[in-house]
Amino acid sequence: MKIAFIGLGHMGGPMAVNLQKAGHSVAAFDLSKPACDKFAAAGLTIAASAEAAVQGAEVVISMLPASRHVQALYLGAGATGEGGLLAHIAPGTLVIDSSTIAAATSQQVARAADAAGIDFIDAPVSGGTGGAIAGTLTFMVGASAAQLERARPVLEKMGSNIFHAGSVGAGQTAKICNNMLLGILMIGTSEAIALGVANGLDPRVLSEIMRRSSGGNWALEKYNPWPGVQENAPSSKDYAGGFGTDLMLKDLGLAQENAGAVQASTPLGGLARSLYAMHSMSGHGGLDFSSIVQSLQKRAS
Repeated sequence: MKIAFIGLGHMGGPMAVNLQKAGHSVAAFDLSKPACDKFAAAGLTIAASAEAAVQGAEVVISMLPASRHVQALYLGAGATGEGGLLAHIAPGTLVIDSSTIAAATSQQVARAADAAGIDFIDAPVSGGTGGAIAGTLTFMVGASAAQLERARPVLEKMGSNIFHAGSVGAGQTAKICNNMLLGILMIGTSEAIALGVANGLDPRVLSEIMRRSSGGNWALEKYNPWPGVQENAPSSKDYAGGFGTDLMLKDLGLAQENAGAVQASTPLGGLARSLYAMHSMSGHGGLDFSSIVQSLQKRAS
């Protein structure tokens, strides 16, 4: 299958590589030349532009930072797609957007795509860079049942869990609920470890105690925020790579916007957003979101 992949960041690049390893013909593009060079070295074919990448593609996949990037890519300056990439995609093509964006943006692009005879679905992911590299991501899909079945053979080459959340936009709603919980639990885990360390406990021992007890969670299992506890976690690599603080802040903002729109009460989500905002304003926006422990550690000392 010929696939166009737009967006070669920490997540998108490995996802595109896995598709190529699975035998698909992948034409990739990113506005960042270093990203293109990095994945060209990994064997990906890099197109001269997004428009060139989608020529003849049966499936187009995008993995971009925020709503505005997805709107600009597919719709250009307008709302109907004439000035964006939709104008260069052949009718009948399947478009899978795996960015984490507002559900309303996914629905807006889907309407323009439908008018052009293009199938557009939202399929944001969870699993981090490790999951992207290993091909074990979780996809939360907003699509019709028929669209999902059309996308499944492609998604299965990048992930091990595929959930049908509902119609277009539902995948994005599920993702912001998940990431709001992730942001909250990372703060709670960081607080608990910092408290223990302030009392002289070994962070490895404390983490293992909590991991096997009622406080066990994903951060303790796979993404410990304390340096040196887990060798492959971003915390043990100076918080480089992984999922940036500013990206978590963006997702928490999406959750709060959505909560306001549907009048849902999310007090912990709001508090988490404020804490990540302060962490970002302290100069840590580019670090992995687990670096929030640094701010909490200072308060505990």
